[in-house]
Amino acid sequence: MSIRSPCRPARKTIGQPSGPSRYGLLLSTALGAFGRNGYFLTASWILVERGYGSAGVAILLAIVSATEFLLSPVAGLLADRFDRRRLQAMADFGRFIVSLATASVLSSVAALPAMCMSAVLFSFCDRVALTASQSMIPAIVAGRDSPTWNSIAVLVMQAGSFAAALLIGMLLDGYAPAVPFAVLAAAFLFAAMMVASANTPTVSLGCRPQRVTVLDVKPGFRQLIVAYAFFYASAVLFSVLGSSFVFAELKGTAADFGVLEAAWSIGSLLGAVSLAAVRPRISADWRHLCLLGTIALIFITLRYSHAPWTTLLFASVGFLYNLGRVSVEVAFQSRVAAASLGRAKGVMHSVAVALSLMVFSVVAVAGDRTFPSTIFFGLGVVLLIAVAVLTVFHRQPQEKGKS
Repeated sequence: MSIRSPCRPARKTIGQPSGPSRYGLLLSTALGAFGRNGYFLTASWILVERGYGSAGVAILLAIVSATEFLLSPVAGLLADRFDRRRLQAMADFGRFIVSLATASVLSSVAALPAMCMSAVLFSFCDRVALTASQSMIPAIVAGRDSPTWNSIAVLVMQAGSFAAALLIGMLLDGYAPAVPFAVLAAAFLFAAMMVASANTPTVSLGCRPQRVTVLDVKPGFRQLIVAYAFFYASAVLFSVLGSSFVFAELKGTAADFGVLEAAWSIGSLLGAVSLAAVRPRISADWRHLCLLGTIALIFITLRYSHAPWTTLLFASVGFLYNLGRVSVEVAFQSRVAAASLGRAKGVMHSVAVALSLMVFSVVAVAGDRTFPSTIFFGLGVVLLIAVAVLTVFHRQPQEKGKS
């Protein structure tokens, strides 16, 4: 697969990141995940609490997704063209500024327009930071076990998300909305400082300007795009409907919302370290189909579940999602050249966001007239149909190869 782009791979740099630099990058990853998860948890709960409901959350996340859909390729190009470490530090500082500004205006303006404007700026900075960070992984690994390092990176991210689910839930229950945003701003500032101070010569350069170059990917990249898109859509549906599910169907509080988010994060932590046990037993493409099918069945079951089983189901989806996510990342890095990782990630994420926009549209149209569990049920059915279709298409190349 070839995609034209106005840059070519840069020369390779020598040297490897030192141990302290790797730990600094991991700490910045945890802080970034803490801030990212906390930002969207806070935004979702504020909109629901102030009467905008699931439709308001869907509008917010649809705007975020539209921004990511349009700007993910731009973020990928930046990651391939400029110093990835410095680019991530600048993006983290941008997230710090946006969070601080949001904290200062929430008390004086309406929540929905304020959060939508904030989310547009935040999502662009967030996308640049994530793309730059993920594009650095192959150089950081430097011949080490790629699945293990990817698992560590995702494990650290989930630890940050888990901390955000616990802390932000408590802050939302007892303080004004400006307080959680101030805490998140501090996390982003420390993340920017850690990345900026890291000594990582191996991962700095992306590519230099040139008349034309190609996006260097191997066969199977399209299958990864489809799998990633469905995993992503499943996760964002929880982001859209999680708070409304707790508030409308479980009749819970912000603390209850934090418990379910924490259950998701615990499941994700376990999923992040499980790839090593699963990977040798089944190929990546078949593994992704099995995981998506199981997520679909859980979505269907959620409609008929009650506490404490709901908490277990949230944890299970978190486990399956993160196992699939790490698997996709490992396969992605083996099917894309290092100098093309940023652009390839931008293309893959844009497709995933396009599918998520369809999910947001359904939620926005349904609004508060439909129970969140009913929408989960509907997506579960769609996922089962998609898995069946993908299985047929996956079998065809194998049968042609045998013949």
